[in-house]
Amino acid sequence: MSTTGPLGPLEAGDMTPAQQEAVATISSGPRGALIGPFVPLLHNPELMTRVQKIGEHLRFESELAADVLETAILTTARHWDQPFEWGYHHPLAVAAGVPADLIDDIGAGRVAAHGPAHLRAVQRLGASLLATGAADPESWELLGAELTSAALTELVVVFGYYTTLALVMNAARTPAEPGMAELPARAS
Repeated sequence: MSTTGPLGPLEAGDMTPAQQEAVATISSGPRGALIGPFVPLLHNPELMTRVQKIGEHLRFESELAADVLETAILTTARHWDQPFEWGYHHPLAVAAGVPADLIDDIGAGRVAAHGPAHLRAVQRLGASLLATGAADPESWELLGAELTSAALTELVVVFGYYTTLALVMNAARTPAEPGMAELPARAS
């Protein structure tokens, strides 16, 4: 991991017992390892454990369909120009069936012109929430008709949760790992 500065990786011998326990907890869960945002978050092991539990719910126990979840995550990664988040979730989005043209639109920072209406609405909702703090009314109405209220709540939290991770990684200068999909340049 190339995270640098005051939130860089900790050597196992330098970890407190609480940090060692946090690493053991995350490593024994569905993630299987301490990766990406959890490297800098480990500097506050109690916070890292609580934050990762939210993500564990959103990624592994959510009501959201995988294509909706991954579209929301890529939208957030693009908004915050976060290369690790993009690189980690790009193949998950492809595997979830998010159309390549939609991923290209999101990566370029364009309003989605391709793909299923509900996924374009996810991208527009996220872009609106992240840019203004308010929901795009058309997307909100479409998604409100398609998702349960619990799933719609989770979708909004996905944008906030992945914003938290993106800001932590951007502050820590967490890059994409070798072999990950590159965050595309924004369209001009």
